[in-house]
Parts: sequence; structure tokens; C-alpha cells
Amino acid sequence: MSSSQTQTQTMPGYISDKDALLARLRRIEGQVRGLQRQVENETYCIDVLTQVSATTKALQSVALLLLDDHLGHCVGHATGEDREAKLAEASQAISRLVRS
Repeated sequence: MSSSQTQTQTMPGYISDKDALLARLRRIEGQVRGLQRQVENETYCIDVLTQVSATTKALQSVALLLLDDHLGHCVGHATGEDREAKLAEASQAISRLVRS
């Protein structure tokens, strides 16, 4: 079972930012579609790479917002062993973000 399946059914930390997150993700989806069109239209490589960079930065921004919400809400409200587990989760998430 994954860690997300073993979580208790509580509100996620990003719930107050949900609409903003969804709006950002929809914009990113549009950016990815734009990338597909650029490749289909055989756009100049550097122009495609510029769009890839912008899309990557947008995804990183979403990831940082989610991480901030996790630290403030999920870790901030946890106690005892649960707090240690939440900190370990956050550390692993940061590690994955840094490697990507």
C-alpha cells in the first residue's frame, strides 16, 4: 500500500489554495498542448526549448506551493511519531524535486 493510501482521511493542506492550484495546472496543461503543437509544426528547436523551460518552471512553482502547504498544514499539525513520519515524507519529496 502506498503512503497516500495509508493516510487518514483529513483535508489536504492545499485545500485553501485548491482553486489557484487548479488554475495553474490548467495553464500548464495549455503550455504542454502548445509544446505539442510546436513539435507538430516543426518549430525551431530553441523556441521549443524555451517553452519547455517555462513549463518546467510552472510545474516547479506548483510543487513548491504544495510542499509549503504540506509543511505548514500536514507537518505543522502532526504530533509525536506522526510528525516524524510527515517530516520524513517531506524530506523524501524535497529529494525527488531536487533530482528532477
